[in-house]
Amino acid sequence: MPHNTLRQLVGTTRSVRSNRHLGLLLAFVAGAINAGGFLAIQRYTSHMSGIVSGVVDDLVLGNITLAIAGVLMVLTFVAGAMTTAILTNWARLRRLHSEYALSLLLESALLLLFGLLGTYLATYTTLLLPATAALLCFIMGLQNAIITKMSQAEIRTTHMTGVITDLGIELGKLFYWNRSRATIDPGYVRANRDKLKIHAWLLGCFLGGGLSGALAFKFMSYAATVPFAVLLAALAIVPVFDDIRQALRSARQRPGA
Repeated sequence: MPHNTLRQLVGTTRSVRSNRHLGLLLAFVAGAINAGGFLAIQRYTSHMSGIVSGVVDDLVLGNITLAIAGVLMVLTFVAGAMTTAILTNWARLRRLHSEYALSLLLESALLLLFGLLGTYLATYTTLLLPATAALLCFIMGLQNAIITKMSQAEIRTTHMTGVITDLGIELGKLFYWNRSRATIDPGYVRANRDKLKIHAWLLGCFLGGGLSGALAFKFMSYAATVPFAVLLAALAIVPVFDDIRQALRSARQRPGA
């Protein structure tokens, strides 16, 4: 991608267009990680509703170990979101170009680490399952907080419940039979076609990412995360380099440098 395009996607100056384009890319990545992660540990890690419900069920059934594992997954998801908030506010205070890119770069590094070490950890099942679950939940919390802060909570990428709900609402409006054809009628039901389109695209990208992630994991095992890590790094690298160049320029301009 051209440098200016990457700056618009992940830069500090946000627009509806850049938020949506980045949201679609991150929905694709989230779908891939979620599906590939399931093949690795037989648990989805992107949505907390099912995990929290599972904790309750495990407690009632007396599966204390599984309940504790579920609580740890929730806590690591929260820790990921907290990390994004910390990095974003730290960078904003210093007026860095990489306000959002830092979290994406961290997510990329964690995915790359998981991909490189996954094959080794696979020989230690008791270590692999909790470590993988915690890492993937942390990554999902990290990513969900990025696009949430960027878009002012308009776009979510790691879980589709809200997206599908909004999609259903707009479809209901679209197919609603208005008795009056006068669009100026206050009671006229009109679908928000723009909202309908973006939610359909988010769902499609998540599904496409899930299919890609599942197929990649099936044939490449843990190394399947490497291409997604490279994609995230490519998105983040331009704002980070802009900050590095600015820091070097400022250092050269200091008296006595």
